[in-house]
Amino acid sequence: MLAKCDAFRWSAVAALLTLGLSLALGPGARYAAAQGSGTPVVQAPHDAGGGEASLVLPDLHQATFLGGIDGHSLLVWGLLICALGLLFGLVIYTQLKNLPVHASMREISELIYETCKTYLVTQGKFLLILWVFIGTIAAVYFGGLATTIDATGAVVHGYPAGKVAIILAFSLIGIAGSYGVAWFGIRVNTFANSRTAFASLTGKPFPCHEIPTKAGMSIGMLLVSVELIMMLIILLFVPGDYAGPCFIGFAIGESLGAAALRVAGGIFTKIADIGSDLMKIVFKIKEDDARNPGVIADCTGDNAGDSVGPSADGFETYGVTGVALITFILLAVHDPLVKVQLLVWIFMMRIIMIVTSGLSYYINAGVTRAKYANAARMDFETPLTTLVWLTSFVSIGLTYVASRLLIPNLGGDPTLWWKLSTVITCGTLAGAIIPELVKVFTSMNSAHVKEVVTSSKQGGASLNILSGFVAGNFSAYWLGLAMLLLMAVAYGVSTTGLLSLMVAPAVFAFGLVAFGFLGMGPVTIAVDSYGPVTDNAQSVFELSTIEQISGIKAEIKKDFGFDVDFDRAKENLEENDGAGNTFKATAKPVLIGTAVVGATTMIFSIIVTLTHGLQADLMTNLSIMHPPFLLGLIAGGSTIYWFTGASTQAVTTGAYRAVEFIKANIKLDSAAKASVADSKKVVEICTKYAQKGMFNIFLAVFFATLAYAFVEPYFFIGYLISIALFGLYQAIFMANAGGAWDNAKKIVETSLKQKGTELHAATVVGDTVGDPFKDTSSVALNPIIKFTTLFGLLAVELAVSLTAERGTGLAHVFAALFFAISVVFVWRSFYRMRIEAE
Repeated sequence: MLAKCDAFRWSAVAALLTLGLSLALGPGARYAAAQGSGTPVVQAPHDAGGGEASLVLPDLHQATFLGGIDGHSLLVWGLLICALGLLFGLVIYTQLKNLPVHASMREISELIYETCKTYLVTQGKFLLILWVFIGTIAAVYFGGLATTIDATGAVVHGYPAGKVAIILAFSLIGIAGSYGVAWFGIRVNTFANSRTAFASLTGKPFPCHEIPTKAGMSIGMLLVSVELIMMLIILLFVPGDYAGPCFIGFAIGESLGAAALRVAGGIFTKIADIGSDLMKIVFKIKEDDARNPGVIADCTGDNAGDSVGPSADGFETYGVTGVALITFILLAVHDPLVKVQLLVWIFMMRIIMIVTSGLSYYINAGVTRAKYANAARMDFETPLTTLVWLTSFVSIGLTYVASRLLIPNLGGDPTLWWKLSTVITCGTLAGAIIPELVKVFTSMNSAHVKEVVTSSKQGGASLNILSGFVAGNFSAYWLGLAMLLLMAVAYGVSTTGLLSLMVAPAVFAFGLVAFGFLGMGPVTIAVDSYGPVTDNAQSVFELSTIEQISGIKAEIKKDFGFDVDFDRAKENLEENDGAGNTFKATAKPVLIGTAVVGATTMIFSIIVTLTHGLQADLMTNLSIMHPPFLLGLIAGGSTIYWFTGASTQAVTTGAYRAVEFIKANIKLDSAAKASVADSKKVVEICTKYAQKGMFNIFLAVFFATLAYAFVEPYFFIGYLISIALFGLYQAIFMANAGGAWDNAKKIVETSLKQKGTELHAATVVGDTVGDPFKDTSSVALNPIIKFTTLFGLLAVELAVSLTAERGTGLAHVFAALFFAISVVFVWRSFYRMRIEAE
């Protein structure tokens, strides 16, 4: 309740501040800027009006493809493929729902879903409060400051009210998209977890793999299809002069949704996970003991953090990367016909991605079934690895084929089709190579993870933690070099003919690399979603207490027709959970890398507008010889490290309160199961601190973005570049260190079978340190970077307008004010989140 009161109070502050800002700017601000003020102006070099939001989409009918089909008609056919992808996801959803499951397990999964549903409803309301901040800024900018040029050549200030309403509506649609796919993800996973747990009772490993994979593909296909349908609707059916602002509004909305759900979900899940795991040490109880009130919260957290967060994040990543490329094409490409050809081409590449992922899934599923359907044992990582590589190769092949058919003579150059395909291939390969590198540091078979276990045998938790730090730091080195190499190849290709079509072709190449990262998007999401199902399946098995049900073996034999093997079931579930941990880890750097490389493209779009189309005299400001730019680089690093601390602090305090409650209320002797009321109380604790942490972090980021944009435009560019680069390495280090600690514990539990020993206790401590590393701070940096960059588009517009009209003095006053408010929330993120005695 207190968090909601704070939210409404600060929403009112945001509204008052932006109202004051609009009054300070006055109606002539944009006109003064357009008339050649000495301050850099956000103005598109090839389009009338100012800023990315004022870009006008060209008529897609003017280019023809495949022997005469115009671009608009081709993409309409693409909508049909997207609809089939959506249908694919829904059909698998129905199949999962109808799989056999024992009532005791279904009851647990439905309880998990109900707690997830309560969490999501609460988060949905909170998201709308956060939207007030973004909506206020957008309304002030688009309603009174954005300019267009009318038919007579006169400057028109502000968009009509109807147009502003449409832009705000699309920002809400963006939030709804992130939120909706997140909801779908938890529903699918809470069907799949109990079905996987029940299928494990056969003692065969194959069903334990098949069901989580199907669940992941259902989420991945639906997510990408919905994203593409929404973007194609804007591209095809929204008037061209409205489409630019709608794309920006849509991207900001989905970025806000993803950032909030990632941050809050990451905090929630790790409060619950740590609270539950520490009971294994305190009371020497088993994993997912039904008497532990923290286990239901942990299962809810697996979905809130490892399903809701990644689903929303993946949805936003696809949208933002697409908006970044659309913006670049409209700003930097010279020929209107080439603009249309490139726009149609990139959307067709994304549509093909749905086909390649579905085809590869069915091929891999058939091969895996033939090989493992009756096997007594299997390596659960092998078919997932095969799926990733198979999809990568199929995607690469179809990329070249489709490009040859769609753009055989782009801009009069018959070689550009294969050059652009090669650039995308660099990204597609990254989507397969990066997971392989991640497994070197996080897999149960990895030397680094085994080193964590070995060091724990004599050094306990201390050396366990140090060895995990080593794994994380080494991983950042090798993954950084891999990204550098692939981007360097893309840069090299961009120097062989693209300069005649556009300015800064290297930036376009980097954007295509980010695009290629997502070239097998449904599969990337699927292997990421595999983990929360396998984790929950283990919990459902234990919480159902199915082993203690009288006559259960005979009942299952009679009702379902197979003999039960409890021992093999538990072994398979534990081993499969290790594979889930590994592949959750492999997807994180892919999304993080996409965020950073994609942010590069969006930052370039801001640079183009600030420098009036890369004018040489203004480009000198993008140098460490220009002090504000250098200072911005320093500011960005500070934000990344504060964010890491703030998100971890929220986990620490929440976990303390959860542990405090569980220790006081766990009933080991008098109850077979924890009460639902106690379990819901732990969920309530997790939700409370997740919201408090998210609220402080969001408003600190929001007001810091405004503050730094108002300091000086090139200071802000330095800041954006800095958070992208600092964030990349911080996120990779933390994600992979956490993955190493997690699977070190899994080795002790499954391979060494030393649960309840001092070695196990040491690895549990390491795992709890790694929890906020891998599932809170690292993964939330991805949407935070993109949200800051996207919201920065509006923030820098406001700043340039104010400076042009009123001079730097008033702009710096607003910068100081916004910075002071940001610091208040930075202060609150620790001092109002500290563990205090009650």
